[in-house]
Amino acid sequence: MKLIPLNSIFDIKYGNQLDLYKLDSNNESKIAFVSRSSNNLGIVAKVEKINDIEPFPAGLITVTLGGTYVLSSFIQQQPFYTAQNIKVLTPKYMMSYNEKLFYCKAIEMNRFRYTSHGREANETLDTLMVPEEIPICFKNTSFEKAIKVNDRPVLKCEINLDKNSFKLFTLTELFKIAGSKTTSALDLEEYGRGIYPYVTTQATNNGADGFFDYYTEDGEVITFDSAVIGYCAYQPLPFSASDHVEKLIPKFKINKYIAMFLVAVLNQEQYRYSYGRKCSQTRMRKIKIRLPANNGKPDFKFMENYVKSLPYSSSI
Repeated sequence: MKLIPLNSIFDIKYGNQLDLYKLDSNNESKIAFVSRSSNNLGIVAKVEKINDIEPFPAGLITVTLGGTYVLSSFIQQQPFYTAQNIKVLTPKYMMSYNEKLFYCKAIEMNRFRYTSHGREANETLDTLMVPEEIPICFKNTSFEKAIKVNDRPVLKCEINLDKNSFKLFTLTELFKIAGSKTTSALDLEEYGRGIYPYVTTQATNNGADGFFDYYTEDGEVITFDSAVIGYCAYQPLPFSASDHVEKLIPKFKINKYIAMFLVAVLNQEQYRYSYGRKCSQTRMRKIKIRLPANNGKPDFKFMENYVKSLPYSSSI
């Protein structure tokens, strides 16, 4: 994921830097006053409009620059003034609420850089590095959360799998189905141990039974066993294979995230097979699987983003 400075996405400037005790306030006041609070969007009071100071408009983002709640970031829902140590972010292009929410959370995920050292973000907020590309789930849904990976907060979101938009596709629409060259384990021992997997019909560890300094098949394919239950696995590396290892060679540009989605779907077909009914190439050519679709075609971008949205997907 490419990172870019925050000030390449937003115009960033200090807020009004007003003192609340100097402002008029009563039950009829309508202008929000944003301070360094982590509650209620940072709003601590409502005040009267100041004759010579125009409030900031609704829809902008406020960020706290110091204190216990440094980098608290909120989308303001109404016109507002600010206290000291607050910066106001104005998007440089049209941005939806969810996109603004994404950047609020991306900013807050950097809080650990400041709280552990008692630092303030006055000088560094503008050049804080944030993702350039907003995950599609933040554009299309309103659900978001943060999890911890290796004791660091990581922004995550989930996509709802609306299966009403799925479409049936035959495997032959997606893949060329082919066999692999059979290599014996004894032959591989002569080449010695290496980095290339030896793929067998076992239904664990991606089918790999050791790694050797030899391969016969190109990687970036999905393998399936035609001897037992049709176990499928993604093979990113070149590999060698035992008997009854078949290949699904993609007719599209595959990556590990798309592959994980497809493998999960394909392995749900295992109930169809047993020792008396093997998953042969002939049977694989008749299989239809239901996948996310866009304009009648497989939506591979959706599949990729869905897997990326899952907890611990960064470990794939």
